[in-house]
This record gives sequence, structure tokens and C-alpha cells, in this order.
Amino acid sequence: MADLIFYSGTMDCGKSTLALQLDHNHRARGRVGRVFASHDRAGEATLSSRLGLSVPATEVEEHLHFWEHVVDELTRGGRIDYLVCDEAQFYTPEQVDQLAKIADELDIDVFCFGILTDFRTRLFPGAARLVELADRVLPLQVEALCWCGERATHNARTEDGVMVTEGEVIVVGDVDDPDRPTPSVGYEVLCRRHHRRRMTAATAKAAALSPDVLPFP
Repeated sequence: MADLIFYSGTMDCGKSTLALQLDHNHRARGRVGRVFASHDRAGEATLSSRLGLSVPATEVEEHLHFWEHVVDELTRGGRIDYLVCDEAQFYTPEQVDQLAKIADELDIDVFCFGILTDFRTRLFPGAARLVELADRVLPLQVEALCWCGERATHNARTEDGVMVTEGEVIVVGDVDDPDRPTPSVGYEVLCRRHHRRRMTAATAKAAALSPDVLPFP
């Protein structure tokens, strides 16, 4: 029987890299799959990782109906053994239901990759539905780290280097890199303590230089 599996983790923990590796491994064993992505940092219809790897993908927009899309391909003589679905937190709950139906009724493995919560620490609707329906929810083993060295558990959004907790839920950006200029919209992974304090790496550095710095990180 096919499975619906949800690989979850924070940003910068290698989700897209694992999605690419999984697709490669299955193709190397003669299996035929389809790759889907949404709001990828490299642009539409692409699944990419920060390591520089990428493959073409079908862009998942709100109107995409997974069940009809797959059944149409099969009806026209196509072969599909598995689906790789990246950035699945952006999918609608209805689309996740369709993926579960594909696994159950068409015996096609579905591998979803995504983050659980947004920059406000609230569950994405697509991720919540995956937790409810998936045969397995697997946390990624590569842990992202907060600037303090603790395990990062929360995704923070920064605007011009300042952490924000309000705004549009979906805004494309990348994880801040100290070796690059600060982006107008960026993301940083933090431990819960520093997310609550809105203390990013930049603000922590500024605080360390302040004469009024608190005696704890």
C-alpha cells in the first residue's frame, strides 16, 4: 500500500535537499515520479535547495486539483509511481485531502516536505491537515540552529533586519546570511526563547555592544 508521508522541520534544515535526494533515489531505481513545488526561492515551477541543486517542477497554485491532474495523466497512458511535494505548508487543506486520496485509491506514494508554523508561530492550514492525515510525520534529523547555538524551533521574518510578527503570511524570502547584505525581507530560524524576545542575530549583536545590555542572552 502507498503512503502519505510528511517530512517537517524549520527553515534551513534541508527539506528541499532531502526532497531532491529522495526523487533522485527513486528515479535511480526505475520508478517514475512527478515533482511539485510552491513559492520556491528560485522562482516558479522549480524545486531548488540552498546547495545549488534544482529540478523542474509543477507549480502548485490554489486552483491545481491534484486528483484530476494525476488521473488525467494516467488516463493518457502516463506512469506515476510517486509524488514529491515541496513547500507543502502552502497547499490548501483540500489539496492535502486530494493527496491522501491519491495514496489510498491510486496506490501512489506521496512524499510531502514543509514547515509546520509560520513566522507568527501559527500552524499553516496545509501543514495542519497533513499532520491530521499523514501515515507518518517525520521530523528532519538535520537540526537548524539558533544564533545562540540551541536547536532552532521557530521561523522568524525580518524586514530590513528587524523581526516582525505581523503581515502577509506568504512572502517569499530566504534565510539571512551574514556573508550577504541584509535582504529587505528575510527569514531566520530561532529557538523559542529568542523568538519570544524578538532577538535575532543582528539585534543580539547590537545589544552586546550596548552599555544597557541585559546579563543574559
